[in-house]
Amino acid sequence: MSKHFEDARYYLGRATEHAKAGVVEELEPVEARVKELVGREDEEPEPEPSRLDKLQSDLKRLEERAEGEAREAVASARKRVTEYRGRDAAEE
Repeated sequence: MSKHFEDARYYLGRATEHAKAGVVEELEPVEARVKELVGREDEEPEPEPSRLDKLQSDLKRLEERAEGEAREAVASARKRVTEYRGRDAAEE
């Protein structure tokens, strides 16, 4: 994949993360107010992920990234082989 597309994909991911964080931040007061009205404000906060959970999610993300890069490499190789075979046929 072109470096430009890789950069665009990276920045799109970052923009998505920031947009999600912004929405969560903006809705926190609304969520607190609704919980107060409903009477569910005493809920325990979600536990933070353990080190093992963080490592597993990191490994999953790396696996998906490697798989995508491998698919791109295979597609590129196939394209080059097809082009090479097309040149051989034209030369004959």
